[in-house]
Amino acid sequence: MTFLKKLFLILVKNQSKFKLGTDDLYHALTDEELVKKIVENNNPMLFGRLYDRYAKMVYNKCYGFAKTRSEAEDLTQDIFLLLFVKLKTFKGNSKFSTWLYSLTYNFCANYVNRDKQKKINDNSVPIENQNHNFSTDIPDADLFMMKSVKLEKALRLIDPNDKSILLLKYQDGVSIKELITLMDISESAIKMRLKRAKMRIIEMYNTL
Repeated sequence: MTFLKKLFLILVKNQSKFKLGTDDLYHALTDEELVKKIVENNNPMLFGRLYDRYAKMVYNKCYGFAKTRSEAEDLTQDIFLLLFVKLKTFKGNSKFSTWLYSLTYNFCANYVNRDKQKKINDNSVPIENQNHNFSTDIPDADLFMMKSVKLEKALRLIDPNDKSILLLKYQDGVSIKELITLMDISESAIKMRLKRAKMRIIEMYNTL
């Protein structure tokens, strides 16, 4: 971890622990209102409040992509550094939490993809080479009936980009409309990615 990164995180964590008491004007703000204040003032104390609200949840999502707790902690810190820089790009077209989770999943997926030591061991036939009928939808019930422990293992084995869209849709409850906004692609492209991801997780699940 670089010196500047350490300094920034120490500042944010210390500020996030600072209590303003009953006169605190910020604790009751919505995420979106708080983000607006942070962008306006570039205030690390206010960013510390955002850190308080989401550090644990971001860490839990990172842990799903990481192999160790320390790796998940590093990913979490990197994401909050990135968040501080990108916060001004939040347009409010979706809930802030949805936008942050999408940012988190994309960061983690890119991290896994570019790390040669984290190659995904997928022995199944590439889905592009199979004669699937993509006009046939896969019922969500097929996913909901999967056993959680086995499903968790399968999620670790599929492509991290497939994992990301499945988690956004089925864990975080992000709608198709929100996914279109977040990913900036068409509705048909979103639905195709979801179908392919569901096929991949079912294939992997059935090999375990």
